[in-house]
Amino acid sequence: MNRETLRGIGGVLIFLAAWEAAVRTRLIDFDYLPAPSVIAAALVEMAEDGEVFEEIVHTLRAALAGWLIAIVIGVVAGAALGLSPRARKYCLASVEALRPLPGIAFVPVAILVFGFSLETELVVVVIPTVWPILVNTMGGFAAIPSRLHDVARSFRMSPAAATLTVFAPATAPAILVGLRLSMTLALVMAVAVEMIGNPAGLGYAVVREAAALRPDLMFAYVFIIGVLGIVLNAALIGAAKLVLPGEFKRPRAEWSRT
Repeated sequence: MNRETLRGIGGVLIFLAAWEAAVRTRLIDFDYLPAPSVIAAALVEMAEDGEVFEEIVHTLRAALAGWLIAIVIGVVAGAALGLSPRARKYCLASVEALRPLPGIAFVPVAILVFGFSLETELVVVVIPTVWPILVNTMGGFAAIPSRLHDVARSFRMSPAAATLTVFAPATAPAILVGLRLSMTLALVMAVAVEMIGNPAGLGYAVVREAAALRPDLMFAYVFIIGVLGIVLNAALIGAAKLVLPGEFKRPRAEWSRT
């Protein structure tokens, strides 16, 4: 565990200790703001009940399935736009017009079409999640150095072979940035649509416990969602280190800019 990670953990522990002290001494006196120790007890209660694990599986299934669909669409479309200046000329305006549309706005439409179902969650997750992947992939392919195109031509590669063996490895760092952004967004959208569009999963659990006036359980669910985000990001970085070890050997300051 590196020094920066230890500092981060220390900062969180100091924050939790200050929160606990403020609630215990009534320096912060809100009826529905439990102390961290109360939230920890609620986590134990939830683990013993076991229902939380089913809710975690539901949310993860929706988030990861939507993310994988977005990867396929975003990488394919982004590569096509990045490699074709003519396609960018005619499609870039549409991309910029559609990209700011909030995915949550599609919840009523998805409910009308699919009802309260996993398909509704997938629609709402995929629509906003695809754009970071598409835009970063398009930018990566559009910025491929001309020498790589010369290499592909000199070996008389077909467009498909050149894309897979020459261009794709060169654009992998840009694609990875899009994947990291979209993964977090996929989890956020899955939780959001569960709150208002599908009565299941962690998002619905947060709303359910708030309505039941159980702030300890509500905050416990929020904590679980935050931990899931950290775990998913760490898993993606771990996989990327295996696939792109050279990218993580660069100076830390240079990697942080990507």
